[in-house]
Amino acid sequence: MNSTSPILDVKELSVAFDKTLAVDRVSFEVRKGETFALVGESGSGKSVTALSVLQLLPYPLASHPSGSIRFQGQEMIGAPDGVLRKIRGAQISMIFQEPMTSLNPLHRVEDQITEAMKLHRHVSDRDAQARALELLKLVGINNPEQRLRAFPHELSGGQRQRVMIAMALANDPDLLIADEPTTALDVTVQAQILKLLRELQARMGMAILLITHDLGIVKKFADRVAVMQKGKIVEAKTPLELFAKPEHPYTQMLLAAQPKGRAVATHAQAKPLAAVKDLKVWFPIKAGVFRRVVDHVHALEDVTLEIREGETLGVVGESGSGKTTLGLALLRLIDSDGEIVFENQRIDGFDRGAMRPLRSEMQIVFQDPYGSLSPRLSIGEIVAEGLEVHGLAKEPGAREQAVIDALTEVGLDPATRHRYPHEFSGGQRQRIAIARALIVKPKLIVLDEPTSALDMSVQAQIVDLLRDLQSKHNLAYLFISHDLRVIRAMADRVIVLKDGRMVEQGPVDQIFEKPSAPYTQALLRAALNLETTEGGVVRQ
Repeated sequence: MNSTSPILDVKELSVAFDKTLAVDRVSFEVRKGETFALVGESGSGKSVTALSVLQLLPYPLASHPSGSIRFQGQEMIGAPDGVLRKIRGAQISMIFQEPMTSLNPLHRVEDQITEAMKLHRHVSDRDAQARALELLKLVGINNPEQRLRAFPHELSGGQRQRVMIAMALANDPDLLIADEPTTALDVTVQAQILKLLRELQARMGMAILLITHDLGIVKKFADRVAVMQKGKIVEAKTPLELFAKPEHPYTQMLLAAQPKGRAVATHAQAKPLAAVKDLKVWFPIKAGVFRRVVDHVHALEDVTLEIREGETLGVVGESGSGKTTLGLALLRLIDSDGEIVFENQRIDGFDRGAMRPLRSEMQIVFQDPYGSLSPRLSIGEIVAEGLEVHGLAKEPGAREQAVIDALTEVGLDPATRHRYPHEFSGGQRQRIAIARALIVKPKLIVLDEPTSALDMSVQAQIVDLLRDLQSKHNLAYLFISHDLRVIRAMADRVIVLKDGRMVEQGPVDQIFEKPSAPYTQALLRAALNLETTEGGVVRQ
């Protein structure tokens, strides 16, 4: 597998932004056909290192005080633009962390996959389209002919990530840089993506530089691993050695960091708070010049559930199974058919005006806090917005104090309330989103993948915070997540969705220990950080 000379040789690399050192004298090699992983928390310098390889940092704001990056003998630092253009997208490709922001929202999938082929290989439109179709089939996208004409927003998260992989593989690269390639993906899709990359690597002989915060992926996928902290490599070993005997305290902390504990005990006499019966959501498919409805996407079909006061109902399922649609329909943020009850009152027929008085009691925390927080408002203004909308704490002094109290409650320094979202880490932004929901004193919060893009240690902190807040305020949660460890640590009961239908529901222990539906069993087996026992039952 290993060649005598590395395909990528990084020596004493430093990266500075103005006077701040983001990467400090990092050295590693990547050999042909191997997977080398860089792991660490957000801000450790992983992605900055990866972007330096392709010279994609915002130069001249970024600089390299020291170091060398050689790809197949070619020095990348300071290389002419013409040399870099020949390498980027052809010899070295990159899968970026967030496909929704990396894909052009105005271009169809076909155009984005074929762009690099036309640029580097000068292939015809017909040949490029054929290759794009082949790549979509290769990465496991259903109905590839239809998906070629789709825009990014019409695809699920897993499908967008597969499109990114297809784009990266279009020119058969020698080195693939995969920056958090499975972050925010369901466990089954994660397993499929990793298996796909492994198969393609074996077929094409390419090297992979894997950037991740998930040590479970490293254990299964990498040949060698280096742990980064504050811009430095603090430990480098094979995964087997690293997991058997981690030496650095930071590595030990990363290995120990995962959501722990169990759900807050629900009172035996807790009353039903929200319920849906025979819930159905269909989205129209339009075609032709006049955009007539030709079919429907059956996002949800005949879903029935109940959430009690102070209870956490976990919702799991693959990408596109209807998890987020369920949360939005329950809050009456999208149209649906079927009964929706909140506090013994049917609300499925309520229009926007009738729903307004209930909005303060039903809140949502979105998956991507950065995308849901306005970059033009300070966090104090963001958190206070709900108070103004619902006419609460009308006096400026009372409103200011409510913001201070909410930020304090989620573990943020109230003195930072005049700063803007971009000045906070991912975990801090998620705390801001929780404070925004909490300040209006809701009874029900829909949590849509609130920990999916966070480091393991930050995930554990957010889970602990949510449990504390639930215990203190008797909150009910509809907790949507693809991370089964988080679900087990948070939920009282679990429902499993597949293709918009509920295939199983029950207490969390029953679902995890004795799943009855074959789909649930497959979902649990696919969890990267679970172990399969001899009897086929999946346990933590």
